[in-house]
Amino acid sequence: MRKKYLLGLYEKSMPSTLTWNEKLQEAKDAGYDSIEISIDETDEKLERLTSPKLQQEIKSAIEEVGLPVLTMCLSGHRRFPIGHHDKETRDRGMEIFYQAVDLADYLGIRIIQLAGYDIYYGEGTAETRRLFGENLKLGIEYASVKGIMCGFETMETEFMNSIEKAMAYVTEVNSPYCQVYPDLGNITNSALVDNRKVVDDIKLGHGHLVAAHLKETTPGVFREVEFGEGHVNFKEGVKALWDAGVRLYGCEFWYSEKTDYKERLRHNLQYVKAYLDPVSEGK
Repeated sequence: MRKKYLLGLYEKSMPSTLTWNEKLQEAKDAGYDSIEISIDETDEKLERLTSPKLQQEIKSAIEEVGLPVLTMCLSGHRRFPIGHHDKETRDRGMEIFYQAVDLADYLGIRIIQLAGYDIYYGEGTAETRRLFGENLKLGIEYASVKGIMCGFETMETEFMNSIEKAMAYVTEVNSPYCQVYPDLGNITNSALVDNRKVVDDIKLGHGHLVAAHLKETTPGVFREVEFGEGHVNFKEGVKALWDAGVRLYGCEFWYSEKTDYKERLRHNLQYVKAYLDPVSEGK
């Protein structure tokens, strides 16, 4: 029977000491359909973009375990934003963009989640927004050559903390390869601050949401909140995402030494499936 949706696991939910074979096997054993690879701002993760040895290790593990890496969380642009005032920093950000597309092409990744930052370690201006828009178009143009979809993550900063704001750039770029990959926890926090409804924000992206992160948050806290201990309305949010056409989801949480990570993989999978299964069955 064909699945009605796929649920991926965020790579950072497991110990960084695990090999790729072990990460993929743990995700598979827990019941996930894929892993989301992290390309963050650390040198360790950025090396994946240029090291043939590391790339081959990941590809071999995918083939051996039989679990795909369908999505990439490209947060390396936090350190090297493509809208930065400094040309050297900006150029490094574009190099990362192009290399990420190449890695996605090599590994069979379908979607790159782009960090919605014009600048992170600094103050955003009209100039950083202009530069972000210009360079975004160049990166999307290259992604379109390789047939790799890109989707904006809705962030914790004012620049792109809602689907509505992300859609402004989707409209500006006007490419089928530039869409939105929202984070339900993040848009819950921004909706609270801006006094609007999460469901209304999701509706603004209808037909342009390529996937979604399911993550717990509390007001002003955007990470490392256990499922069920925050304020995200998963029942309402998942239903709205489903109605907007989302069928690929990512279960996002972080590894903690305080818990049994294998048990958490299974527990959190069941937690989000309790919301996904009913809507997939039309209930």
